[in-house]
Amino acid sequence: MAGCGSVLCCCCPRCCGERESRTPEELTILGETHEEEDEILPRKDYESLDYDRCINDPYLEVLESVDNKKARRYEAVKWVMVFAIGVCTGLVGLFVDFFVRLFTQLKFRVVQNSVEECTEKGCLALSLLELLGFNLTFVFLASLLVLIQPVAAGSGIPEIKCYLNGVKVPGVVRLRTVVCKAMGVLFSVAGGLFVGKEGPMIHSGAVVGAGLPQFQSISLRKIQFNFPYFRSDRDKRDFVSAGAAAGVAAAFGAPIGGTLFSLEEGSSFWNQGLTWKVLFCSMAATFTLNFFRSGIQFGSWGSFQLPGLLNFGEFKCSESDKKCHLWTAVDLGIFILMGIVGGLLGATFNCLNKRLAKYRMRNVHPKPKLVRVLESLLVSLTTTVVVFVASMVLGECRQMSSTSHSGNGTLSLQGMSEDVNSSIKTFFCPNETYNDMATLFFNPQESAILQLFHQDGTFSPVTLSLFFLLYFLLSCWTYGISVPSGLFVPSLLCGAAFGRLVANLLKSYIGLDHIYSGTFALIGAAAFLGGVVRMTISLTVILIESTNEITYGLPIMITLMVAKWTGDFFNKGIYDIHVNLRGVPLLEWETEVEMDKLRASDIMEPNLTYVYPHTRIQSLVSILRTTVHHAFPVVTENRGNEREFMKGNQLISNNIKFKKSSILTRAGEQRKRSQSMKSYPSSELRNMCDEHITTEEPPEKEDLLQQMLERRYTPYPNLYPDQSPSEEWTMEERFRPLTFHGLILRSQLVTLLVRGVCYSESQSSASQPRLSHAEMLEDYPRYPDIHDLDLTLLNPRMIVDVTPYMNPSPFAVSPNTHVSQVFNLFRTMGLRHLPVVNAVGEIVGIITRHNLTHEFLQARLRQHYQTI
Repeated sequence: MAGCGSVLCCCCPRCCGERESRTPEELTILGETHEEEDEILPRKDYESLDYDRCINDPYLEVLESVDNKKARRYEAVKWVMVFAIGVCTGLVGLFVDFFVRLFTQLKFRVVQNSVEECTEKGCLALSLLELLGFNLTFVFLASLLVLIQPVAAGSGIPEIKCYLNGVKVPGVVRLRTVVCKAMGVLFSVAGGLFVGKEGPMIHSGAVVGAGLPQFQSISLRKIQFNFPYFRSDRDKRDFVSAGAAAGVAAAFGAPIGGTLFSLEEGSSFWNQGLTWKVLFCSMAATFTLNFFRSGIQFGSWGSFQLPGLLNFGEFKCSESDKKCHLWTAVDLGIFILMGIVGGLLGATFNCLNKRLAKYRMRNVHPKPKLVRVLESLLVSLTTTVVVFVASMVLGECRQMSSTSHSGNGTLSLQGMSEDVNSSIKTFFCPNETYNDMATLFFNPQESAILQLFHQDGTFSPVTLSLFFLLYFLLSCWTYGISVPSGLFVPSLLCGAAFGRLVANLLKSYIGLDHIYSGTFALIGAAAFLGGVVRMTISLTVILIESTNEITYGLPIMITLMVAKWTGDFFNKGIYDIHVNLRGVPLLEWETEVEMDKLRASDIMEPNLTYVYPHTRIQSLVSILRTTVHHAFPVVTENRGNEREFMKGNQLISNNIKFKKSSILTRAGEQRKRSQSMKSYPSSELRNMCDEHITTEEPPEKEDLLQQMLERRYTPYPNLYPDQSPSEEWTMEERFRPLTFHGLILRSQLVTLLVRGVCYSESQSSASQPRLSHAEMLEDYPRYPDIHDLDLTLLNPRMIVDVTPYMNPSPFAVSPNTHVSQVFNLFRTMGLRHLPVVNAVGEIVGIITRHNLTHEFLQARLRQHYQTI
């Protein structure tokens, strides 16, 4: 079979034909897929976070020592940490904004002076080379930072969404990530790429939230503090939620929108206390950034004039125009149509970007890292040339009646705000006129958005159309290259140009003089952004807070809903698309109604790797080294002696028969699955589909411990079926009844081995050393690896009693539980492993995140239909 698809295929047509004839559900069950398959199945190497508390003996000892005073102290420390996260996130935003503004002003000042001189001398090519020099240098530095930490590429929102959903994404919340992210995004934005700094701010805030409460970092190993709090995934994910919300608040000046973003975009477990902390963190980030930006730019410390990195300005009609209204009820119909168009444009954007991302995965990422840098430089080169040529050739020189000169190549328009005045460019145009295309292209993106929102009668329909088309294509090409890049601002700018174009057409050709162009630009921005990212609640509040105009609430909400519904008809949002491309097993809010035809027994994994309450070190090391599971059921064997109860008692006999007919067993479930999958061309599945085998029940041993010790060499299910030593076993021997006692994590087992927690066969288990809760969590979050363990320090004959450290009361479900109930329990409680236990306490399977993904459930549902 290994030769299929190669030269050997011609020698084995039967094998190759057999492989190519497999159905999608067969490929799903076997964990395979074709390269040309459009759908990418979730990868198995992603793990869930341990959000559920492990209620073991060390944890109970901590609970016994906790009183109200310690509980209040713990809560107070939590509030202090939340405030510190907000302040630090605001400072990160200040750092990014300061240097982006510094580098951008330097670049535009040099290029602008060169253009003014070369317009008369005819040396515009030199101006273009200067602009290319700046942009290529900045983009090259941004690409180098991504080479240092690859997870710093992109906006980071898909990764943080996965983390809040309960998926452990490697390296996503490391200190090195936030350093490369913050420095890389300022070079990307300053380098003229069509990217924003708002998305990376969300990622940066999340990293600050994850790392600050730990008071240690793997990048700074020598700097460590003895800080005993928040040593669990549960606490870390709460702080990541607060940090992500603070990032949104710092980016848009929208603390309430940031709180809703953290809630809407993935956080599974939520409560009122967490809501207050997240909102407090968002407020701290907003006002920290506002305080320092207002003081640095205006010199008025404490005035709080600049709430976020992106500010939409004040929307108001001119006092001289009595017919103007911000919006009317008649405009709602136009807004709905704009929402439909925005959804279509967003779906087109996502479709093109998905194809580009797949192309990069196949043709760019497998090649040397230098190729990624070259791609980024190619995008920067193309963007710079397009911007320069479009401003020189496609821009229109337009004249405004009320004008006054302000020098430096700009033209002030009376009646406009100072920010809008300072960003009007006169490139390549004679006196008393300005270049409308250069005004959009040769400005920071935030200034271009303000131009579209607040300039009246400035841009021609041709300019807006060309600007939208160029920006749409270049921003679609840019998102996904190896630089830190956000998508919010490019989407807002594209949508604002679209909305402004609609307003111009309505004014010029239909004669609707009452409309306010800024409102239509805002609605267009909301429609396009909603069509791309498919956010509703949080995005509505973010835009309302950014405009500081509550009357826009209804049109923005309606537009976003229509755009989302329209776009969802064709594909998913851009962040969900990139999550799927990475193969992350993301869990949606709920399952489809059709999935309730399945039960827990249909989706669970019955082939378990387990440990006994008392297990030799030799067996534990073998299990940990030959499997990749992160949790193991702690079980004892349950050999039935039911014949003794059936003597002369009809009632008990009937009850025993009912038990045998109604209780699901691992062997029975596996036999049923094997019979339903006999048609699948897999040697692994065929080995489990042998004829019905009768079993002999061995006599029950009196000493349970002795029985477990004698079975210490029992082979466990092997990762490689062709090497499995248990092929001669019967189904009942392979899937023997196991009484469930609890769950123990891989990290806990490795910690016990590293610290020598064991006892000899001649001693009692009471002589085993005991570890405290702090000692168990001392190595969090990077526990030792079993392959780094020095086996010469361990006596393989020693026995480990795992019962004090296992979780004796994890969440569990019955085999007959419907999938919707299993899904809701798993997602809302933030579980990592969910045992399936039958009515007599026997574990029959286990459910993980991968068993609840949409693709896995669809495959099981198709199999269910085939067996009906």
